Amino acid sequence: MLKRWSLGLLAAAGVLACSAAFAQDTIKIGLVLPMTGPFASTGKQIAAGANLLISQRGNKAGGKTVELIVKDDAGNADSTKRLVQELVVNDGVKILAGFGLTPLALAAAPVSVQAKMPMIVMGAATSIVTERSPYIARSGMAAPALTMGVANWAPKNGIKKVVTLVSDYAPGIDIEKAFVEQFTAAGGEVVSQLRVPLANPDFAPFLQRARDASPEGLFVFVPAGQGAALMKQFVERGMDKSGIRLIGTGDMTDDDILNGFGDAALGVVTSHHYSAAHPSALNKSFVEAFAKAIPGTRPNFMGVAGYDGMALIYAALEKTKGNTDGDALIGAMKGASWESPRGPISIDADTRDIVQTIYVRKVEKKNGELWNIEFDKIDAVKDPAKAAKK
Repeated sequence: MLKRWSLGLLAAAGVLACSAAFAQDTIKIGLVLPMTGPFASTGKQIAAGANLLISQRGNKAGGKTVELIVKDDAGNADSTKRLVQELVVNDGVKILAGFGLTPLALAAAPVSVQAKMPMIVMGAATSIVTERSPYIARSGMAAPALTMGVANWAPKNGIKKVVTLVSDYAPGIDIEKAFVEQFTAAGGEVVSQLRVPLANPDFAPFLQRARDASPEGLFVFVPAGQGAALMKQFVERGMDKSGIRLIGTGDMTDDDILNGFGDAALGVVTSHHYSAAHPSALNKSFVEAFAKAIPGTRPNFMGVAGYDGMALIYAALEKTKGNTDGDALIGAMKGASWESPRGPISIDADTRDIVQTIYVRKVEKKNGELWNIEFDKIDAVKDPAKAAKK
């Protein structure tokens, strides 16, 4: 009964949203993120990026005032669903955004469908996320695409025998599958595939199993924030001196915490879509502005996703002249392209997923600080998992 009541309210909210699309002067955007709990760094980075864009552009878009309402789901999917329902029904939001993890985005997707409301996914990276609602567009990343750079680079640079170690949840499984396919196609061999529990992981026994397999490289994916613990245990087991080269996606060498890794991180090669060291004038300005907004903090890939997600919302509102009808807004987002601090990006008109450059980077020390320094790239990368379905 409660479920039917909730869905009925959402349907009514969707109808009211359409009829009042031109009438309102303030457009409310609900930003739902893990601001507390184990994934708080993700939420805080995304929120900071979104707020920075608003501070730079002003709170007007499409002739209307933009109001951002931030809600903390603490990384709990049940809380996410409840919060997005409240935002739609009680707070009158016209756009949903945020969603730091895949389970959180999947919990919110049915509300987006029912209310016919745009939902900008800034964090969740599993390939299937954008398929769960025709109103979802993604400003962050599709996990399988992140592996392409390092999977092709490694076999050409003396790393042909690899163990994979990923967090055991949807993005990790996506990344494992994509890396294995791309790495073996490039001439490499995967001798073992290890999956680590997402919650409270102890990497030590898995690292020992990886070492026992005597690979030339260890490919790693862990969520933002867990890289420091993995690196610490990698060094404690002496694997940094064992000849096993550490490679992975850029989540492992997250810009936000990289300086705390120490020299053990030097030389680690990853592929990712954003580095705070990206050498464009736009990114240098972005990094400086971010550090002023939150002193002592570097933007990471979540921060730029929040920034670009809000840029996408602004661009869509300008195109619709403030019309917040869900079909009009998501239509305005399809095919959008612009220059981001990460480089050129666009929204695929067919999948509503991000298209962006994937960079190969190495951790280096510059002016006493550690940075992910880009040295190679693949342009205009789409989610390979979606391409395989065509």
